[in-house]
Amino acid sequence: MIEIKHLRTLTVLRDTGSLTATANTLCLTQSALSHQLKDLEQRLGGQLFLRKTRPVKFTAEGEVLLRLADDLIPRIAKAEHELASLKEDTHGRLHMAIECHSCFQWLMPALKEYQIHWPSVTLDFSSGFGFEPLPALAAGELDLVITSDIQPRSEIHYEPLFDFEMRLIVSPQSHLVDKDFINPEDLQEQTMLTYPVQKSRLDVVKHFLQPAGIEPSNWKQADNTLMLIQMVSAGLGVAALPNWAVYDYAKQGLVVSKPLGEGLWRRLFAGVRSSERDRHYLSAFFATAKQQCQTHLEGIKAA
Repeated sequence: MIEIKHLRTLTVLRDTGSLTATANTLCLTQSALSHQLKDLEQRLGGQLFLRKTRPVKFTAEGEVLLRLADDLIPRIAKAEHELASLKEDTHGRLHMAIECHSCFQWLMPALKEYQIHWPSVTLDFSSGFGFEPLPALAAGELDLVITSDIQPRSEIHYEPLFDFEMRLIVSPQSHLVDKDFINPEDLQEQTMLTYPVQKSRLDVVKHFLQPAGIEPSNWKQADNTLMLIQMVSAGLGVAALPNWAVYDYAKQGLVVSKPLGEGLWRRLFAGVRSSERDRHYLSAFFATAKQQCQTHLEGIKAA
């Protein structure tokens, strides 16, 4: 009974205040406009506005339709914009950097699932350890950065993915096994095993050791998570890793997982340029990554 064109006409009539101006705005003849309005009034069985008033005064019935128009027309415009954007966003580039060695464990399955639904998006990635990825993201050299170390910048939007706990893993034979939790001082005489990353960029250093002024006696590096686990299991040192990355190994008894202090919780983000945060292929990546992580990773929390 009520059509969108009727609602648009009433809003223009309200804005212009006269039938003549409304007809000009809508590119209609005055007779065509009058016919449209009379037809609507006959359908509704009541008058919508008072003729021969300047500006036009609406009846109670007219005010009801104007409220409906104010609600529906912006929503329709938004839907039309989103539908148009979908056609434009089926193709895109997603060149990402990962500031998290352990993230490959969940990122690869997430990307595989993502490609099923977005096959036209070009994917590429690199580690974010040999350079500063956030300036590269802002400059357009990258499209997305996986990081827990955010640097607030107006041109970058950080989409929260999930919260995780950094845990210290030790050998089952270590004297640290008997502790309920690990204090910074407990690591002073330990060999700390890490990924090949600058110490200043490690969560365990920035948020646990450095504030306490503690430096482990030795540092050693390993290229991947499995190698770190094997070295810790062999008693060659200790390592701080995300809870989801060590869950299976601790369950098998290869290592023992301990909380750092009262619990060192961190949040993982996907950083993108603020101007592109609403692109549909990026929103789809956020949703896929969150769903895959919540389904397959142990011990994480929704951000």
